[in-house]
Amino acid sequence: MSAVLNPTKPGIDKAWRSSLLALAMLVLAIALFYWDTWVAMVGIWERSGTFAHCYLVLPITLWLVWRKREELLSLTPEPQPWVLLPMLLGALAWLLGDLASVNALTQFAVTALLVLSVPLVLGLTVARRITFPLAFLFFMVPFGEFLLPVLMDWTADFTVAAIAFSGIPVYREGLQFVIPSGSWSVVEACSGVRYLIASLMVGSLFGYLNYTTTRRRLIFCGISIIVPLVANWLRAYMIVMLGHLSGNKIAVGVDHLVYGWVFFGIVIGIMFFIGARWSEPEAEVKTLQPKQASTSAGRFPGPWVACILGMLVLVAPHAVAWRSGLVQTVPASAGPLTLPALADTTEADKQPAFRPQLQNPSATALKGYAQGDNVVYVHVAYYREQRYGSKLVTSDNSLLREQTNDWQETRSRLIPQPGDASNVQWRSAELLGGSVASASSRRQRIDVRQIYWVDGHLTASGPRATLYGLWAKLGGRADSGALLTVYTEGEDQRETGARLDAFLKAHIKALERQLVTYQTLP
Repeated sequence: MSAVLNPTKPGIDKAWRSSLLALAMLVLAIALFYWDTWVAMVGIWERSGTFAHCYLVLPITLWLVWRKREELLSLTPEPQPWVLLPMLLGALAWLLGDLASVNALTQFAVTALLVLSVPLVLGLTVARRITFPLAFLFFMVPFGEFLLPVLMDWTADFTVAAIAFSGIPVYREGLQFVIPSGSWSVVEACSGVRYLIASLMVGSLFGYLNYTTTRRRLIFCGISIIVPLVANWLRAYMIVMLGHLSGNKIAVGVDHLVYGWVFFGIVIGIMFFIGARWSEPEAEVKTLQPKQASTSAGRFPGPWVACILGMLVLVAPHAVAWRSGLVQTVPASAGPLTLPALADTTEADKQPAFRPQLQNPSATALKGYAQGDNVVYVHVAYYREQRYGSKLVTSDNSLLREQTNDWQETRSRLIPQPGDASNVQWRSAELLGGSVASASSRRQRIDVRQIYWVDGHLTASGPRATLYGLWAKLGGRADSGALLTVYTEGEDQRETGARLDAFLKAHIKALERQLVTYQTLP
């Protein structure tokens, strides 16, 4: 690629220097005004190996832009004032995400602000030439872990089906299965989400560098999604078969992770090798002459005014939050949370075999309600003045943080609230204690019902619970909520289900009243 600059236009270099300095100042403002969001984003990169590739996104983006430098310098920066409107929407999205403590929304919003700063200061013509590098910046956002449960189920489905097709007897419960040579479990590392996200990022980059038509680029991106999914299923099957055929001497422990990455690397290498056979030569760029700034652009004062107006947009959500008293504060303690005495029940002396492990609630309460020999346990995790690291709706607040040999979740569905016509649904789940390898013996069984309580509303939907909390905060009400888990032990699913239905029908209103009372405490 080459571009010949017109030496008779010495002013263009000065225009670019001024515009780039203004852009740098605006990017610095985005970094400073939204510092906590950037720190939270990098913190996720550090904690989770799933997003280790995010460290490479910014250097790759800068390199992609550098490749276009001669072509870009042949253009004249033309600030676009209308970009302030989508920037304002991005800043508003950040504010809503910050109030609701939704990391993904705040991080996508600040990345969008970073991308929009380019057309605001440099203009649409410049931004169009680097559309892919700008879009590539969104790979910095650590997003996709919500796919973990689905991908783990798919991996278990394929692996068990492939083992059975191979003629090996297999028995499955949830994400655990047992074959004659031993028992296996599909854990988070087996989901393939790391392979999927990394493959999509690298695949999109490969497509951009090797193809010139949008059609081929999109096809290769689709292949970059399908191949790692299938490769991960084959990897899981291969590891189980290696362990089975070797008497569990190879492909067990840490080895199976190493073998998995080696296998994945080979598969992705083959995918790129085949994709390169259909690569398209880079289109020859015609000699470019510097453009005169358009008349319409001349009516806008220039890059420094665009920079200053952009900064005003950036600071707007912070000003609104402070003015409205919506700034998050450290939650004040309202004392211990207690559960009420309920009619026709006595407090149980027996401790439950299981209790939910949730992330940093402001207060918790657990109580067993006995009716004869049967006990129903109620666990409440209460979140007051939610903030990052202590919020009601998060992937860390699942019934089981990770499947273990202690407990397995084997069934999960939504069921209507008993005796209620308001279409409220509860999440119903079944837990089995012990390893699937002991399936022939008697295993402990727990039937569970779970629901969010936010601002007087009951819902099993995480997004809906988040919206209830956001609406309450915008309305000046308490930013608090609770996760109710009601469960009982028993071998017969029909009997335990009927027991929980009867308990909830009789006592859910009393439990709600207790939460309302606790919410109003200073």
